[in-house]
Amino acid sequence: MKTVSKQFINGMGKLKCFEILWTENKSVFYPGERVSGCVVLDLKKDVKLRSLRIFLRGVAKVHWTESRNTGTRLGAYTEHYNAEVEYFFKRQVLFGGEVTDGRDHLLEAGHHDFNFTFDLPMSGISTSFEGKHGNIRYWVKAEIDKPWSFNHKTKKAFTVISPIDINRPEYMNFVESSVEKTLCCWFCTSGPVSITARTDRRGYCPGESIQIFAEFSNHSSRTVTPHATLYQSQIFFAGNKSKLRRTKFCTISGAPVYPGGVGVWESQEIEIPAVSPTIRNCCILKVKYFIEVSLHIPGSQNLALQLPIVIGTVPYRQDRHPPTSLQTGVQLSDISLLPAPPPYSESIAPPPFGDPPTYRESVEGAVSILDDDDDPGQMGSVTFTPMYTYVYDYRRPPAYSENDPHPVH
Repeated sequence: MKTVSKQFINGMGKLKCFEILWTENKSVFYPGERVSGCVVLDLKKDVKLRSLRIFLRGVAKVHWTESRNTGTRLGAYTEHYNAEVEYFFKRQVLFGGEVTDGRDHLLEAGHHDFNFTFDLPMSGISTSFEGKHGNIRYWVKAEIDKPWSFNHKTKKAFTVISPIDINRPEYMNFVESSVEKTLCCWFCTSGPVSITARTDRRGYCPGESIQIFAEFSNHSSRTVTPHATLYQSQIFFAGNKSKLRRTKFCTISGAPVYPGGVGVWESQEIEIPAVSPTIRNCCILKVKYFIEVSLHIPGSQNLALQLPIVIGTVPYRQDRHPPTSLQTGVQLSDISLLPAPPPYSESIAPPPFGDPPTYRESVEGAVSILDDDDDPGQMGSVTFTPMYTYVYDYRRPPAYSENDPHPVH
């Protein structure tokens, strides 16, 4: 762990405040948008410095370790896996000159505001994400370069959202699957146990609810209990290796299904918390989601199936119609046959939401944004919580009906 030297602490004595503020408190951005703010500097005394610089960086990183056994007297060792993709790195000089010119500049005591603006790239950047073995992170860092002394730094992270519009046709179809198995006990074989399940559509936003329709058939001699769980899969890549982490977010349970009985779910709902959207456009980090519908079977392995879904960033719009037939669903076995969703489309303005987008802090909570080259005693916030699109007061769409609700008489 780094230690803070006396020289560093003494140098900070002239600083009352050194922080970064966003313009209009806006901290969520889309590809192609302008990131703007100001560096606030309050000095107790005059300060001699070479320059005040600000940096903008976007980078994806992954890292994990695995233990290896040599099979010899040397015993075990730890192997590290690392990968990094830098999306951009930009810099501006807000006061003074370039470090290479070697000249000192005097900044007088008092309050100073230094405005800055950066334009995000129009393409090739992924949604902010903080995972177990990696992250996709965007930040600005201001640095006071002082002659013959330690530099002062302050840092602030912001959220980037790569749009996924769940109102596109490929996300409006439901996903369905079925699974069956026969239970055995010694030399006796009981009847089959089966699950058939589907969702109301494939794409959702945090705050919305997933409707699950299912039938649980129990021709065994045991009482079984149905469950449905929302899972997130984080997949990290480094070299030719990959690492999977699976997180369970929420679960619902149904009434027991007794021997010889059938249980039916008519629109059981799972509300999606403030989680990251699906991430597919980063080569070293992927985020996917699925609903697992299962039957807990005493004395046997559970029976389960998975329904893959997409978490997007543009909420469901009620003016869109549900599928015109239940035959427009997506069988799990047909997922690979679907046309690949087009890459997100960037524009200077955010995608059309209809209403202004609303956000919520990630359910995963805050993380430290200090890197190896940061000072442990630096000023400003050293923690960050991504903000994701979130639908408040979600109203589920009306159920599909073959009958015209407004017949012409």
